Amino acid sequence: MMSSLSVQSPAGTRTLTMGQAVNEALAEELRRDERVFIIGEDIAEAGTPFKILSGLVDEFGPDRILDSPISEAGITGLAVGAAMTGMRPVVDIMFGDFLTLVMDQLANQAAKAHYMSGGKLTVPLVLRTTLGATRRSAAQHSQSLQAWVAHIPGLKVVLPSTPADAKGLLKTAIRDDNPVVFIEDKLEWQQKGEVPDACASRSSTSERRMGVVPTTATMPSTAGGLPGACCGVPSWAARGAANTTAAPAASINEKRMLTVPSIRPVVRSIVRLRCRRSGRRCRRGRGSRRWCRHALRHLRSTQRHLARRRILRA
Repeated sequence: MMSSLSVQSPAGTRTLTMGQAVNEALAEELRRDERVFIIGEDIAEAGTPFKILSGLVDEFGPDRILDSPISEAGITGLAVGAAMTGMRPVVDIMFGDFLTLVMDQLANQAAKAHYMSGGKLTVPLVLRTTLGATRRSAAQHSQSLQAWVAHIPGLKVVLPSTPADAKGLLKTAIRDDNPVVFIEDKLEWQQKGEVPDACASRSSTSERRMGVVPTTATMPSTAGGLPGACCGVPSWAARGAANTTAAPAASINEKRMLTVPSIRPVVRSIVRLRCRRSGRRCRRGRGSRRWCRHALRHLRSTQRHLARRRILRA
């Protein structure tokens, strides 16, 4: 298995790539719970085209590592039904672009079943997929569509950014009774990091670095030391965001985030200074208020631009 390639590190940790961490998390959950199974295209003997699942079929057999036909909508619908009747499926969608093919099963069935049944049904389903461009995959295999599913009520969306995050958050997702979309950046699979030997499911929160957005939305391939995050469901993000020794952990309350309310006094001071230097009046006049409004609008548009450009950094 992929985990056999890990490098031993001191203090009860090992150095794993993110791909190895994902493989280990799946193997451990398959051993722990017989209801867990994986279904997808070319995931058994092939181990997916990216070889992330290599070795799992040798240990668990083709009854739990199921190669499926090329029908993303079919296997996702099958998994929704299996989850409703007591199983815990992990659906492997090879490329995130193929989310377009499963949106009815995912958005209208899996995400809404618990609510529409009055709480009688749960859908403990994990949908693993990817984002980003690599391997000369062209336009239909290179998009980053995590924002789509992040806006669907009833779904939990996870984007890990370190191997420790990937392993802990994936174990948490499989144990969760709600549908979870687990998205991995293809460029991050070879990223190495320290993973604790006893890496359990995540149950605590930490913030790696202060950034434009708090620990509820990060972009893995550009985040560096930022934590894995759950987009769209802040309450689950608090449970799932990972602890790490890569950077000092701090509570969100211990740092002041760069937000419009926190920056407003700074903007006002800058406006007053500009008015004084230019010789203009800076009292309660229309000019000063206009400069403040313009500066705050610019800050909001900058935040939206950063989110679109995937460069959320401290």
